[in-house]
Amino acid sequence: MFRPLRILLISLTAMFAASATAQSPTVKLSLDSAFLLMGRTTPLHLELVAPANPEGRLLIPKDSMCDKVEILELLKADTTQLGNDRIEVKQDIVLQSFDSGVYRMNPIMYVVGNDTFRSNRLVLKVYPADVDSLETIHDYADVADVDRSFIDYLPDFIVDYGLWILALIIVLGGGAYAFYLLKRKKNPFAAPAPKPVPPYEKAVDELNRLRSEKLCESGREKEFYTRLTDILRVYLQGRFGINAMEMTSTQIRQTIQANEEAKLSKENMERVLETADFVKFAKVRPLPDDNVRAFTSAMQFVEDTKPKPAPAEEASEEEGKNAVSGKEEGKKNENNNPKP
Repeated sequence: MFRPLRILLISLTAMFAASATAQSPTVKLSLDSAFLLMGRTTPLHLELVAPANPEGRLLIPKDSMCDKVEILELLKADTTQLGNDRIEVKQDIVLQSFDSGVYRMNPIMYVVGNDTFRSNRLVLKVYPADVDSLETIHDYADVADVDRSFIDYLPDFIVDYGLWILALIIVLGGGAYAFYLLKRKKNPFAAPAPKPVPPYEKAVDELNRLRSEKLCESGREKEFYTRLTDILRVYLQGRFGINAMEMTSTQIRQTIQANEEAKLSKENMERVLETADFVKFAKVRPLPDDNVRAFTSAMQFVEDTKPKPAPAEEASEEEGKNAVSGKEEGKKNENNNPKP
């Protein structure tokens, strides 16, 4: 008599326990692989099964899962109704790390009222990337995307009111052009446009301004090297017609090697590009001597490749120097031989 009753009580207890467990939220994390090459990305799969409670919320870190593993992107969550007033939420979190080592990531929590449910903690091992001493600089791969037409890239308001916007642009453009012509007729003796600054003088001024700001002393090495290489890229465009702003470091080296005037100082340019790539892409903290050496190399490259003065200008400069020295010599003779 007591044995069936005991079995019944055990069964009911197990059913209630299973029901309570089934109703409790669960947060689970998983990785496609526990190994990652430094600089690459990997998705972290988040799976939440919980009651459809509008007050429940996931607490996902904004920046990183631990000290050295950064969160690059949060992909869109996918919510599925499981029935019995329960939902399943799946979301991928794109991770990236630039430091090799073994890292145990922090859990993701789900909070409902005063209750907090934690996920499992995963371990990710990051392998260092092979470095080829920057002999070959590889550009980033293009972003893969689906096939789209031109109209897909336009905002909705342009698609809806495109003709009106085009008409307004034509009217405003015509009015601006008419105002320009009218202003030009009323001011025939307007001051001419300022004379463009030669590339050499502009580069020297920009380099001196950059040195006076002392960015490296305040810990802003990345900004310093970005501006330093931009000054050299603009100088190459103005001095040699090289479209360096659209080139990678490797392409700039190859182009300078093919230029008879620029390749005379190519070692200085290569030294600047090599140090800048280490700082901007490998996140290396340079030494103060490296900063001074890079700036000196940039200034030396500009000095070595500056345009040579024309023969007529050299002759006029020499005549001016001779005239000045002749006047000074005459004054000395007058002082030494005063009139009686």
